[in-house]
Amino acid sequence: MSFPNILTAFAAAVCANDGTALGALFTPEGTYADEFFGCYTGRPAIAEMLQRFHDTGRDYRWDFIDPVRDGDLAYARFRFSFASRVAGCEGKPVMFEGISQFRLVGNLIERYSEAFDRGVALAQLDFPAERIKRVVEKAAIAQNASPAARAHLDRFATPG
Repeated sequence: MSFPNILTAFAAAVCANDGTALGALFTPEGTYADEFFGCYTGRPAIAEMLQRFHDTGRDYRWDFIDPVRDGDLAYARFRFSFASRVAGCEGKPVMFEGISQFRLVGNLIERYSEAFDRGVALAQLDFPAERIKRVVEKAAIAQNASPAARAHLDRFATPG
């Protein structure tokens, strides 16, 4: 399957809340690292995570743009939208753009991850600034805890 076809099947499965179809695009121990819901490993867990999507939103649309694949690593920009089902935000439309990274084994996804501005999504839900700040701070803490981030940040801990 070509990478553009993987993207088409991925987006269709997400929008249709078809966890079986989405999981089938992954290796049996594949991981979906979602910026809101966290990491889910294994096809059943990925299907469960997709249900969380649909419990908190409806009318999904996911467009992948400019796909690029080099061996087992692939990227695509994306535009993603939905209407909220979150209590107090019902029906509010949310749209944001980001970048998806796919680590592939053959034509199956070993790991999916993404990067986008959470604040842009949360602001569209009219979350209070303090709530957005807590979400973004939690993401910063997680990011900065990685060994790669520590190599950048620890150099500032030394006086001088």
